[in-house]
Amino acid sequence: MHTIEHIYIDGAFVAPHGTERFELFNPATEAVIGTVRLADADDARRAIAAAKRAFETFRTAGVEERIALLQRMHDAVLAREDDLFAAIREEYGAPVSRGRWMARHASSVFADAIETLRTFEFERRMGTATVVMQPAGVAGLITPWNSNAGFICGKLATAIAAGCTAVIKPSEMSALQTKIVTEALHEAGAPAGVFNIVTGRGDVVGAEMVASPDIAKISFTGSTAVGKGILRDGAATLKRVTLELGGKSPSVILDDADFEKVVPLVIGAGFMNSGQACIAGTRILVPRSRLAEFEALAASAVEAVVAGDPADSATEIGPMVSAKQWQRVQGYIRKGIEEGARLLAGGEGRPAGHTRGWLVRPTLFTDVRNDMTIAREEIFGPVLSVIAYDDEEEAIAIANDTSYGLQAYVFSGDLERARRVATRIDAGRVLINTLAHEPKAPFGGFKQSGIGREYGQFGLEAYLEPKAYLGL
Repeated sequence: MHTIEHIYIDGAFVAPHGTERFELFNPATEAVIGTVRLADADDARRAIAAAKRAFETFRTAGVEERIALLQRMHDAVLAREDDLFAAIREEYGAPVSRGRWMARHASSVFADAIETLRTFEFERRMGTATVVMQPAGVAGLITPWNSNAGFICGKLATAIAAGCTAVIKPSEMSALQTKIVTEALHEAGAPAGVFNIVTGRGDVVGAEMVASPDIAKISFTGSTAVGKGILRDGAATLKRVTLELGGKSPSVILDDADFEKVVPLVIGAGFMNSGQACIAGTRILVPRSRLAEFEALAASAVEAVVAGDPADSATEIGPMVSAKQWQRVQGYIRKGIEEGARLLAGGEGRPAGHTRGWLVRPTLFTDVRNDMTIAREEIFGPVLSVIAYDDEEEAIAIANDTSYGLQAYVFSGDLERARRVATRIDAGRVLINTLAHEPKAPFGGFKQSGIGREYGQFGLEAYLEPKAYLGL
């Protein structure tokens, strides 16, 4: 049993003022594996005060000093990769293949930030003015449970690259990952107060951060509903806000695509991170003229996907993170059937042979209309919808007929045609015939998928304020 008793404020591990204990579960077994003592609003205020004090010195740190700190953080987190991998599997249920990537990602984001920092122009000449990019101030960083360690490190790396100090509120459901990351970051030897990590509830610690006049910027990754609340509450102090929110990404398959090559990519896009991904391609747009061909190939592919024990190397989809999330996904599957969608694979309940664990049967619907609930709302589980279209114009219209716009996928045998279609899709990223990730490219959404961008130069600029000097 894990017992987590400390948070991290002003360069030290301290007991929280808060006394609430939160149970941690193994989603593959449904067993309680530990508890974490949660921080409260008083803890948040102490962390904010520490970050504010540290900012007055750290804001003057030169680029090389920040690079040196980022490199130490990279090395320290990398050294704990095996521990982090074990925690990701135990408390989140990520399959071993995905979990290893997630553990490595937590360190690689520091290397990405260093690369961006080395080429970033903090001073620019614009007409007769000299424009200097200065750190915005204390950053409040709020991370979700579906990639907790990666988000902690990614957001912190960017804040430090900009010269900001940080207060981090990670998901209370991911406390094992947070503990390991915090221990590693402590070993990197940052000045006291430069980063502070307070695990607590969003409506307590997160709310205090959003309301505080001493936090200049909030970076939040999570649900659209919570993001809207942060935007409203942050308006009182005119906070700079970056929101990376929900998605209902379309995978647009054009009629010239090679289905034998495309189907594995489409299924991979939909089921990434066990379906618990904001960028998952859950709406699959297929030309009606080739619908039967696609249905046969896709049904066979989905039926072959293994959902099971995260420790088994054959497993491709792990359990949902909690009983609540499992029930939520089951509800959407029922809703799809009730609204007239036809099951090609999967359905309600656990996969065959499993009587425990929050496992979902990999599910594929067809005969889905874009006005159905399963096509409109983010399910956050391994449930895909096939939507037929008659021509390219209709495909583009369906792809854009959503309140979201985070990511999209286009598959075609003609690269120029695919690019043409991609230019008309309203999404922050469009992947063409690939599932690749590029850390130098901006990431974020159109419409209700968020505000602002992360990664690379665009992400760094979000933590900076431009100041113009005239007469120099």
